[in-house]
Amino acid sequence: MKILYAIQGNGNGHVSRAKELIPALQNRASVDVLISGKHYDIRLPFEVNYTCQGIDLYYNNKGKINYWKTFVKNKFYRVILEIFRCQVTTYDLVINDFEPISAWACYIRGVRCVSLSHQATLLFDQVPKPNVKHRLGNFLLRYYAPSSRKFGFHFKAYDTGVFTPVIRKEIRQQTIREKNFYTVYLPSYKEKKIIEVLSKLRPVKFKVFSNQCQKAYQRKNVFVKPIKVGTFERSLASGKGVICAAGFETPAEALFLKKKLLVIPIRGQFEQSYNAESLKQMGVTVVSKLSEKKIKQIEKWIEQAQPLSVNYPDKTQYIIDKILTNHIITTQLANQIIENS
Repeated sequence: MKILYAIQGNGNGHVSRAKELIPALQNRASVDVLISGKHYDIRLPFEVNYTCQGIDLYYNNKGKINYWKTFVKNKFYRVILEIFRCQVTTYDLVINDFEPISAWACYIRGVRCVSLSHQATLLFDQVPKPNVKHRLGNFLLRYYAPSSRKFGFHFKAYDTGVFTPVIRKEIRQQTIREKNFYTVYLPSYKEKKIIEVLSKLRPVKFKVFSNQCQKAYQRKNVFVKPIKVGTFERSLASGKGVICAAGFETPAEALFLKKKLLVIPIRGQFEQSYNAESLKQMGVTVVSKLSEKKIKQIEKWIEQAQPLSVNYPDKTQYIIDKILTNHIITTQLANQIIENS
């Protein structure tokens, strides 16, 4: 069997999950890799066969998506060109982690595309939904990366086809400690804004990881560091707790490491409002934005919050085998129908 595994490159989450899933796929089939987007810092330890510009998201550095910049920066005639150039017909199966180029190429050419992403689970009935309806968000969930069948990951196995998070080996192998600091990762905020707020919380110490930072520095009780392989993971495992956006991978890793967690959803990013609702129902503290008005809420979390108890066993190969078995059965049934018609 020949498989194309397609990854969205907006953020590190999709890429870090691919590091675990692709070896499991390679145990069963011949695998080529496609990645679109360029906003990620993690290096993949295997060959990437196809790279596309894809669709990039841009932020206003104040914790919110900049829709105008996103629209202007993404030349959609190029996106359409990439879709028609994507050679999906040479594969038996395309497995897609919310990657739009290959997904639409499959849709146009009638190629079977299986979604395996966190975003896919947000459409399942049993998954918690935010109270505020987001029409654009729901539209994007359904049509940004269309697929023939959906599987995915969430903080809980809410439904059939929903699996608990894939935790990368770099996290599973960490030694868990509890030193006197908190790890912070808020990529949609400027370092200046983060320092401005967290410096009001002295004497509490914070280690802020930023993709804007080239050289580590300190401002009062805030230590700002560049994102480097190993450094961020050790900080997650060693601190008292984690403050991050309401993405998926970093909160899941913090929960796995039994760290107390505070999330600040990126405003305007519909996926994060779903995640925030799930995490809130689990008992995680959710703060609407990073500002001086929220300092008392953050102080209360520092003083009172406790880690949650979750169970995220390594089921990576099981998940891949289930998806491939489903594909084989579906293909056999389709062939029988064709033969009998």
